Amino acid sequence: MKKKIIGIILAATFLTSVAFAADTKLNLMLDWFPNVDHLPIYVAKEKGYFLDHGVELNIISPSETSDALKLAAAGTMDLAVSYQPQTIIATDQGLALKVVAPLVVHPLTTLLFLEGKGIKSPGDLSNKKIGYTVPGLMDVMLEAFAAINNIKDYTPVNVGFTILPALVSNKVDAVMGPFKTYETVGMAQHGYQAQFFELEKWGIPDYEELIFVCSPKTLKEKQNAVKGFVKALEKALAYTKAHPEDALATYLSAVPQADKKIETAAFELTLPYFAVKSGHNLAKWQAFADFALKYGLIKNKVNPQKLIHIWK
Repeated sequence: MKKKIIGIILAATFLTSVAFAADTKLNLMLDWFPNVDHLPIYVAKEKGYFLDHGVELNIISPSETSDALKLAAAGTMDLAVSYQPQTIIATDQGLALKVVAPLVVHPLTTLLFLEGKGIKSPGDLSNKKIGYTVPGLMDVMLEAFAAINNIKDYTPVNVGFTILPALVSNKVDAVMGPFKTYETVGMAQHGYQAQFFELEKWGIPDYEELIFVCSPKTLKEKQNAVKGFVKALEKALAYTKAHPEDALATYLSAVPQADKKIETAAFELTLPYFAVKSGHNLAKWQAFADFALKYGLIKNKVNPQKLIHIWK
């Protein structure tokens, strides 16, 4: 009888340990290939902040630029790096999502083109071919930008990750989606001078460029792990602000395939845009949701208060 009781206790302990281990493991899919926009994630992983908060994090790169949010909404991926506009659009389309933390809190996205193409104002892109990077987001943002800035009869082209080749080969005349802090640097390193229109200066409201999302089901089933992720990330963001040189060195060590020269220059431009703490500006989210409804990015009102998870 005593052996039977001990066996039951051991079995219960084992099952509890398995459940705990499953809860602490999180898969995170990036929005793009690894780059300095994701630097605080790698700082948190390499410094052991995730483990300190009971989280074992696996970082995954997407095959396509729109994969991360869809997989997170389906629960196939625990967490995803996404964009505020994409999340609002996806919510309107019926995807169940929860926003759990910010990463980059102001727009980095541009409508980018090569210098010397005679483009002085957005209207000069009328009757041109304009690429976009993330289907379901940047093509829709392009529609709104074109309506606001009188770009007529343009042809949209999905270029995905291949921004510079598409521009150099004249496949497109401009691309919606490149970051002013990253692609511009990479292009300069390859001998091409980029020009761009910053969206927030041409009629698009301020928004959070990069955020972390998950499904409501994931948040419910792995709430402690997701909260641990957010706490660890907040620590990494603070460390990045306080010790930028070491943060960059940590990232470059973790991502050895990165181009050190490009990533260093891009990091200097990106650093001011990183979040300093968890939490979101609801007024800013509401302003963008209202804009999205007005310009047809969404068909129904989206309530950010239901979308954003408030940590206690």
